[in-house]
Amino acid sequence: MISGRCAACKYLRRRCPSDCIFSPYFPSNNPQRFACVHRIYGASNVAKMLQQLPAHLRAEAANSLYYEAQSRTQDPVYGCVGVISLLHQQIHSVESQLAKTEAEIAVLNSLAQEPAQIQEHEVEAAFNNFLLEQDIIASRRFGHSTYISSNFI
Repeated sequence: MISGRCAACKYLRRRCPSDCIFSPYFPSNNPQRFACVHRIYGASNVAKMLQQLPAHLRAEAANSLYYEAQSRTQDPVYGCVGVISLLHQQIHSVESQLAKTEAEIAVLNSLAQEPAQIQEHEVEAAFNNFLLEQDIIASRRFGHSTYISSNFI
């Protein structure tokens, strides 16, 4: 047991027993951690969840409960799913930018190997065809479309 009462027992205004389920995961020097978790899940539910887990997984579970409770407090509708969704959108955006950059590099490499007499519309057509090919590959791999029509060449 940590000296004195743990944050959970202080918050609940009770004596902290020597075998307190909360004391290893909610130390007295961080009372807002337990308050946040208690506000979302309730002390008895958290105690039940921690008791059902093997001892070696309890610390990770307490950290996860705290993160999820914080996320739910900041975004009551989506919680941590909102953060995951935002990160997922960022991944898709970066994948799209990567595919576009790879297509530009491939077109420029092919232009460097061909004669200098290529017309501008042929370059644009080759680039758009390459983008379509990359889009087909990406949609098979990632399940979404990355092709964005562009006229920047």
